[in-house]
Amino acid sequence: MAIDIFDNFYKGKRVLITGHTGFKGSWLSIWLHELGAEVIGVSLDPTTERDNYNLSQIGNRIIDLRGDIRDAHCLTEIFHKYHPDIVFHLAAQPLVRLSYDIPVETYQTNVMGTINVLEAIRTTDSVKVGVMITTDKCYENKEQIWGYRENEPMGGYDPYSSSKGAAEIAISSWRRSYFNPQNYNTHGKSIASARAGNVIGGGDWALDRIIPDCIRALEKSEPIDIRNPKSIRPWQHVLEPLSGYMSLAQKMWSEPTKYCEGWNFGPHVESISNVWEVATQVVKNYGSGELQDLSEPRKLHEATILTLDISKSIFKLGWKPRLTFSETISLTTDWYKRYNKEDVYNLCIEHISKFIQYGESNY
Repeated sequence: MAIDIFDNFYKGKRVLITGHTGFKGSWLSIWLHELGAEVIGVSLDPTTERDNYNLSQIGNRIIDLRGDIRDAHCLTEIFHKYHPDIVFHLAAQPLVRLSYDIPVETYQTNVMGTINVLEAIRTTDSVKVGVMITTDKCYENKEQIWGYRENEPMGGYDPYSSSKGAAEIAISSWRRSYFNPQNYNTHGKSIASARAGNVIGGGDWALDRIIPDCIRALEKSEPIDIRNPKSIRPWQHVLEPLSGYMSLAQKMWSEPTKYCEGWNFGPHVESISNVWEVATQVVKNYGSGELQDLSEPRKLHEATILTLDISKSIFKLGWKPRLTFSETISLTTDWYKRYNKEDVYNLCIEHISKFIQYGESNY
């Protein structure tokens, strides 16, 4: 199955991923490993036994390390031992509602953890490219109907969103202070940040996310409780932003002073939909299930509408989303229908191949 859309770029590269046991990190690890990269993963333990990381057993195929990005010394030692060429920083406390319960830990992980990664990059000569992953929620959300552009103000209402906005400010500061493109010949490093919308796909079991909530209910033959049915999000398959991150790193390697800035990765406009419609399509693809509206007037604040403008990535990177909304839901639901009776690693490779095949026909 053809899964290389990067012209053999990653073969033989030493790539360090923080947060490799997470949902996006596990998929990125699998894809890079199949492309011939030497993957070094640094992360906490996965959350559940059914996480994609555990079921795919990707940890057996890569350098699989446990470490907390809040521990600067541990992180620096790992960087200095394994000499990565490229770093993808994905480790985070990623949940809005949980951030209300653990705001200090959220900031320690998302802000200081990011700074620790930047410092490890700064003191490790081998690193040439660092792609720092944040979120679409890093923008100061005005509930506007048009997408946010990369040059708009950072912010955030809740502790999670504001921590990611603060992380973006730190990344920008470190880039200007230590990795300034004007001084590239001195430091030799290119640093960018990447912001993606709501990511779905196989192997995500996090709390308070619509797809895992749907699947847990469907597997128990229970109604699917919809907390925010009218919330509008830019839904995209996990492989969409990962292809963007990997394309960005490839461009940064070739032209390090041209691409070291912030980038948005989101879906086509037709994939921007409300939560109720997403759940409806999951039920249709799964073949069973029903929804019930549990929206509460006095709930914790979460953004009602949030979309990204991806024009910059399309025109300057040559990247664009590959899947339609229906293909995204279909591929996601397919993983959950098959994961408990098939080899999950091979299932993931099949999905990467389908992602590329679908994309070629849509381009």
